[in-house]
Amino acid sequence: MRIIFSFLATIALLTACTAGNDTVVTSPGGNVKLTLLTDDSLQLRYTVEVDGKPFMLPSRLGFEERQGFNLSQSFKINKVERTQCDETWTQPWGENKTLRNHYNEMAVTLSNAHNVALTLRFRLFDDGLGFRYEYNVAGADSLLVSDELTQFNFAHDATSWSIPASFETYELLYRRLPLSQVENANTPITLRTPDSLYASLHEAALTDFPEMTLTRTDSLGFTASLAPWPDGVKARFAGGSFTTPWRTIQLAHEAVGLINSSLILNLNEPCALDSTQWIRPMKYVGVWWGMHLGIESWVMGDRHGATTENAIKYIDFAARNGIEGVLFEGWNAGWENWGGSQTFDYTKPYADFDMKRIADYAREKGVKIIGHHETGGNVVNYEAQLDKAFEWYASYGVHDVKTGYAGGLPGGHNHHGQFNVRHYRHVVQTAARYHTTINAHEPIKDTGIRRTYPNMMSREGARGMEWNAWSDGNPPVHHVTLPFTRLLGGPMDYTPGIFDILYENAKNNPDRKQWNMKDSKDCRINTTLAKQIALWVILYSPVQMASDCIENYEGHPAFQFFRDFEADCDESRALQGEPGEFVAIARRAGEKYFLGAATNEEARTLTVKLDFLKPGVEYDAAIYADAPDADWVTNPTAYTIEHRTVTAADTLEVRMAAGGGQAVSFIPTK
Repeated sequence: MRIIFSFLATIALLTACTAGNDTVVTSPGGNVKLTLLTDDSLQLRYTVEVDGKPFMLPSRLGFEERQGFNLSQSFKINKVERTQCDETWTQPWGENKTLRNHYNEMAVTLSNAHNVALTLRFRLFDDGLGFRYEYNVAGADSLLVSDELTQFNFAHDATSWSIPASFETYELLYRRLPLSQVENANTPITLRTPDSLYASLHEAALTDFPEMTLTRTDSLGFTASLAPWPDGVKARFAGGSFTTPWRTIQLAHEAVGLINSSLILNLNEPCALDSTQWIRPMKYVGVWWGMHLGIESWVMGDRHGATTENAIKYIDFAARNGIEGVLFEGWNAGWENWGGSQTFDYTKPYADFDMKRIADYAREKGVKIIGHHETGGNVVNYEAQLDKAFEWYASYGVHDVKTGYAGGLPGGHNHHGQFNVRHYRHVVQTAARYHTTINAHEPIKDTGIRRTYPNMMSREGARGMEWNAWSDGNPPVHHVTLPFTRLLGGPMDYTPGIFDILYENAKNNPDRKQWNMKDSKDCRINTTLAKQIALWVILYSPVQMASDCIENYEGHPAFQFFRDFEADCDESRALQGEPGEFVAIARRAGEKYFLGAATNEEARTLTVKLDFLKPGVEYDAAIYADAPDADWVTNPTAYTIEHRTVTAADTLEVRMAAGGGQAVSFIPTK
């Protein structure tokens, strides 16, 4: 009662100072309400209510500028404009091909005596909100943003899931903590309030700005922190105007509602490409996992993975199994300098990698080559070759590229500052000119720009599969936390699908060597086999990899799921789940459906209604399940395959071992 009384009293005081302007906006259904407030110093604040209850207490707005331009105070409201939108739009690929964009917008135009004009644009959806700043400073020939003042002052403590804030990496394990104990966090950060309201704070349309993290300023208050340039400036602009990314809050009364939300995509600009017919989702395999296990090498030599002979073998495997693409890492000159100059040459293959022969053979077999551009963080070297590199690949029919930034950036820049955000954007735009798609590793976080540039297919941006090859690995809880955190931003190239879970084949390879933090002989995947299959459905990516060495798939009955699986889906729905506990997701691809379910370290059984299937149609349900004696620690590879005939009227008991999962393909019987 004290908190609510204080909140209402503060509202009354601040509202009295709003100069008579109506600065309240609600979502179309009326469940979310935002109020813009000014105090006696004409400083800007906002509040948020959900279902009539306080969610965000008065929280400051604005920025600071190094050259003395006042971007945060003395603002008076000149105009309030309101618009509504209720539209559907389609995308060439995605969890759902057709999306609804339904919001109420309030655009508040303000000015101060320092020649600063500001439009605060608020968009409220029934599943959350976004707001951004649009500044114009008359007479300024440049702007140097030194700090963001945006606050998020929560009305109540909550359970949270987040990774610590870092301007260099997202490859950290998630923490479950009371919100009041979080000192800092990257976004998305996901919350569950005591009355079971779920929320996620993030940003959308990060295109020319540093990333935002959160820093705790009091018990339940956080302030936005921005990744700096080497001189401490956070963002710099030529001229006197800039527009920020959207600061976003997704809301849901069930955890799966966050997954099913399209708010982040809706806050991005429509597609900027003239044509998207050349953009195609795909399944792929690749010369990759062997290097992480230490049985192959990126560098040319006795253990070199990307050889002509190996490439032909992988292309043949892909063609036999209906897999569209093959990735080759370590094909080009420069890997021998890893950890040193890291000056890769993106048009010079190693002598044992015959690009023309491989490209011709792949074309003959109907298989796409996925190229690879590792930068080692040397973005200056990469940008100097960018056009030439994409043009060279395109001349061989290669229009899909995985990029990487595993190394420090030159000049004191960090991975997540404005300098590198501009670089990532430049790469995607350049690739589009050559009808090339991008799958970025060590990326800037996903904020939905795939709507504007659909050739931005996937990215890493979290601890992925490779950590299992040379560390203690990702615990079972990790896989059922990602859908409620990292994947709220967009697709992730986690690279699931390891069948040799205990590395029994790798350990017997005489060529194996330790190359990273921990020897692979002392490592394993913390999962069951059935869960590895389920992750192909759960961890969405339009370019989905079967990441194991292909020898481990040959003749394996469970690999039939990947043969049947489609990376390109039409509809998706998260059915059940709780962050860090379990999740079940269904996807439709044409007439086929796929279900993936997974659990943390606790064994559990879910009752899943099959009402997501098309009514009146019979399906052959191929169920890939944990065996009765399966356990992620003691018996991870035990699995069963069962077939049933089902319809939309049926239910399915999904039994999962500790650390396990279950995957089901539903294929019409006629």
